[in-house]
Amino acid sequence: MNTNFLRVLMVLGVTIVAVLTPLQAAARHCSLAGVAGKWTYTYSGTLFTPSGTVPVASVGHYIVDSAGNLAGSQARSVGGNSGTEDIAGTATINRDCTGSATIDVFVNGQLQRTAVLAVAYDSNMNHARGIFQSLKLPDGTNVPVVITSDNSRLFTRE
Repeated sequence: MNTNFLRVLMVLGVTIVAVLTPLQAAARHCSLAGVAGKWTYTYSGTLFTPSGTVPVASVGHYIVDSAGNLAGSQARSVGGNSGTEDIAGTATINRDCTGSATIDVFVNGQLQRTAVLAVAYDSNMNHARGIFQSLKLPDGTNVPVVITSDNSRLFTRE
């Protein structure tokens, strides 16, 4: 009887593990709700202008909500000229933890440029890396760039 009881327990245990493991794996995916919160970031890279290359760098913060709306501000330097700017835009995220962001940059309420970034989240959606795919001025002029970003959740989650 003891042997039969142990066999039943073992079969039951294996069955539970076999059923729950795929459910746990399926639950692990990225979502806007998962990345919602307060973030900080830096970016650096190069602008390519007709008169040559210009280094750019920034540090900032933003809040993104579960609908993908984001807003924040940044201190930036373009070719050694610094300034403070506000940002607003939208973010998308795929189940595989890749996504995109379209961000408008403002000074005193006036649109300065719009950036589109490709983003990849890691570290349980506590960190992201991005690369600018395009940078456009308000008149539609495309500015060639190579700029990467490093983003960290301000308060990490387990």
